[in-house]
Amino acid sequence: MALSKRDYYEILGAKKNASLDEVKKAYRELALRYHPDRVPHEQKKEAEEKFKEISEAYAVLSDSQKRALYDQYGHAGIDQRYAQEDIFKGADFSSIFRDLGDFGVGGDLFESIFSDLGFDIFGGRSSRRSAGRRRGRDLQISIDITLEEAAKGAEKTVTVPRYELCSTCQGSGAKPGTKKITCPQCKGAGRTVASSGFFQLAQTCSRCGGEGSMLQAPCTDCRGEGRKRIVHKIKVKIPAGVDTGSNLRVRGEGEAGTSGRGDLYVIIEVQPNSVFTREGNDIIIEISASLSKAILGGEVEVPTLDGNVEMKIPAGTQSGKIFRLREKGIPDVHGRGVGDQLVKVNVEIPKNLTAEARKLIEEFARLSGEGTGKESFGEKIRRTFS
Repeated sequence: MALSKRDYYEILGAKKNASLDEVKKAYRELALRYHPDRVPHEQKKEAEEKFKEISEAYAVLSDSQKRALYDQYGHAGIDQRYAQEDIFKGADFSSIFRDLGDFGVGGDLFESIFSDLGFDIFGGRSSRRSAGRRRGRDLQISIDITLEEAAKGAEKTVTVPRYELCSTCQGSGAKPGTKKITCPQCKGAGRTVASSGFFQLAQTCSRCGGEGSMLQAPCTDCRGEGRKRIVHKIKVKIPAGVDTGSNLRVRGEGEAGTSGRGDLYVIIEVQPNSVFTREGNDIIIEISASLSKAILGGEVEVPTLDGNVEMKIPAGTQSGKIFRLREKGIPDVHGRGVGDQLVKVNVEIPKNLTAEARKLIEEFARLSGEGTGKESFGEKIRRTFS
């Protein structure tokens, strides 16, 4: 009896006239959601089935020849011409691997999932699961740091939940003193083939999951999983110059696998600062200067990331004037120099004048030839420095 299959377009949530880029985008989003190693353990089997389904749909709809057959004849056009493993040959998964790597899903691991699920999509490669040669999964965490830490660099201790190989069975999943036995259903092949007339359907062995072998007795410590979840603390060195969104790769601090560990990706989030605003490698600050210093010139105290400094302002400084303190900003994360600190000076206009102060300003206005104008000197000062 023929197996009932869902429509490939429906599986990916794509329209029948969808472009190749739209098909890739739909598959990329679903592959990230249903990646078997990104779901809780209890949902893994369901995710694997969904992952196989969306991968088959993508393999057909991303190949112009297979898609034309499918559009004309439906599943019958594909099933009559291609064996199950041949459906995946020629499909471009490489760009998907690279894109998903940005989300903490390692390309090597993502590729191995196909082999684990019984798909021979890279040509000539056995579809039998290679559990003894699997690299551990990459992990991703976010960490908050201050602007000062971003400028000077820091060392942070992060807590990372991850899977480690079971120390009791050394990752084999087998109870010590026992060994694996050949799967009686697939005879060690890792897959089974169902025949109907001229047609054959190859699929992953349901009994051993494509392993080709089975546990004689599972390890009592990890219950046959071969690994245990722990919480690990790791020291991460943060280089000077990082910014929000910076991605630090810590090699070998991901999850353990039988062929080595994955990596840990640390995403930096720089918290807002109450004093400084950052723009690239420059930092900006606003300070206030008295009216007398703005008119006569003088020194004002300016906070920097290295402490307070005295900055000279010239006579006649206008409100809003920006001064530059060279190399008082953020070091370039790639070592290409240091940014500057931009200081915006806001001139303070006194709101309440004493009688003596008012008299002095009026005298200054008179000496400047401005005392008899329609606009008073005080009003001109306010307008000039507003």
